[in-house]
Parts: sequence; C-alpha cells; structure tokens
Amino acid sequence: MSGDRGGEDALVRAIRELSARAGDAGGVRVGIGDDCAVLEPHAGATVLATTDLLLEDVHFRRRWAEPADIGWKALAVNLSDIAAMGGRPRWALVALACPEETTAEEVVAFYEGALALARPHDVAVVGGDTSASPAGWLVNVTLLGEATGAPRLRSSARPGDRLAVTGPLGRAAAGLAVLERGTAPPGVSAAHLADVTAAHLRPRPRVEEGAWLGGAAGVTAMMDVSDGIGIDLPRLAAESGVAARIDVDRLPVDEATRAVAAALGADATAWATGGGEDYELLLSCESAAFERLRRGLADRFGVRLTAIGEVTAGTGVSWRLHGREITVARGFEHFAARPTPSGARP
Repeated sequence: MSGDRGGEDALVRAIRELSARAGDAGGVRVGIGDDCAVLEPHAGATVLATTDLLLEDVHFRRRWAEPADIGWKALAVNLSDIAAMGGRPRWALVALACPEETTAEEVVAFYEGALALARPHDVAVVGGDTSASPAGWLVNVTLLGEATGAPRLRSSARPGDRLAVTGPLGRAAAGLAVLERGTAPPGVSAAHLADVTAAHLRPRPRVEEGAWLGGAAGVTAMMDVSDGIGIDLPRLAAESGVAARIDVDRLPVDEATRAVAAALGADATAWATGGGEDYELLLSCESAAFERLRRGLADRFGVRLTAIGEVTAGTGVSWRLHGREITVARGFEHFAARPTPSGARP
C-alpha cells in the first residue's frame, strides 16, 4: 500500500484473480478490470442497493481482528441488509484504505475473508478501490441485490401483528467483552468462548432465512438487528407509524452469552437489547401466521424464531419485564448526544 503504481496494479490483478477463482455468480458481463462493472439483473427483478462503512477502532480493532475477519465482517453487514429486505445478494463493490505499512499479503487476506463469505451466497465482487489511509483501516462495501417480489420494508407493520426475532441476541456483545478483556473469563468453556467471539468477528447474516421470509405469506415488515434491538425496534415502529409492546424476559439469549455475562458480572439482557451487531432478523407478522413461520424456519434452516411482543396502535415502544415497564439499553448511535452503552461497539 505504498502508493507505487506498479504495486497497485499488481494488487488489483491479485484481487481480480481471487474473485475469478471464487466462481461465476452470474449476471456479470464485465467485472474487475475496467472503469465500471457491467451487470445484468434478472428480468422482472427489483434491484436492491446498500452500503456500509467500517472504520478501525469504531467497528473493529486490529489487535484482535485479522484482515480476513475484517473482510468477512465488511461483507456480512451488507448481506444482512439485503436479507432484511427479503432479497438475494448478487454483486459487491469493495473499497479498502489502509495505512502505508500494510502489506500486500494483508490486503489479499482481507479479500480472501470477504470472498469466503461471498462464495456460499453466490455473490460476485465486481469492483471497488484501494488507497493508502493516513490513519487506520477504512472499508466501504456497496452491495447490489435483487427482489423478485415486493421487498420487505420497515414501514408496513400493523397493530395486532406479532413481533419476532430470529436466533439469539447479545452474542456479539459478549464476544466483544471477551476480546477486550484479552484473557478468557474464568469458568467459561472453550466452546462458549469460540461461539461468542466468532459472533463478533465473523457474524453470519440470515441470507437464506431472509429470502424465505421475504416470500412467506403473513410477514408484514422486516429489518435486521445491527445496532441493538433497543434502538432498531423503535426505528421499525416509527417507520410504520405504530407502537410496540415487548416482553423483555422473552428475548432469546443463548447459554454461551449467559455464561460469559455471569463470569464477567455483566447483564446479558443489556447485551441483548443494546449490544448490537447480532445481524438477526426482526419481523412483524400476522398473529395467525407466526406458528407457520416458526415451524418453517426450524424445519428448513434449524433457526429459532422467537415471539417477543406485539404491535399496537400509538407511538413508542413499551419494554416490560414480568409485567412491569422498564428502561432498556438502546444500542449504538454514531451521532448520539450522550455516550452509548458500554460494549455497543469497540
């Protein structure tokens, strides 16, 4: 990353070869190597577009995140956005800026990590950019996807709908707490440590599950849980012009997260509401459809769908624990006027 022209061209060739070896995802007439990629969406499909920015010491720390981990996560957060719309991800543009001392091998490892996640979802990396950075790593991924039906939006939840979430919450925050500590918490098994640290370093977006839910009858609204359900759910409610009532004791928190919280004297429920970076899917659905959706996700993907509350008329979100209204950790906000809860981001 010295800025030498020959070095940059060689790096682009290496990235191009890596992308070619990842396989043909289809719909790419011209990929890496020209001024623009030339793409062919499926006939009748709606194009979905999303982008996310990852910054060193905001979204990851180099002292524990390897280049391949950063590449994986940079793509994962974008895949999760397409999944939340019920779409299929197809083409990615990846821009990477690194300090001058970054080696070509580290850059290649970054792209290998991104392609390791792209491959099973038939996503092609079709372009991007590389640059030197004066301070830390900066990654920007733009991802294009397709929806063959109407995309699932945040704005269509209705009073009387159930609210539900896929998978467990709080694992990424537990993993961050372990990584920041630097040593294994006492009494936590190696399997539990591996589970939570992987959830933070290499999250697995619900791509297949999102596509299935996108085509399932009875789903009314959907979004991913990226900043924490304590802030993401109010966003869904506001966009839909509704209120919500949540039973906090029903939030799904797995054994590994509870074990880490107990060992560190932390609150697993606070991680579940405000930890962020879980990349699970939050959805509203017709009440009569919930059981069918729950069984469908379990049978097809082995994924648990948990009912956590309901949509009501009005505004705002009511969080209740054993029938008593409480305040929960909100989650991560980049431009918050006050500090966000510890553990929301590194």
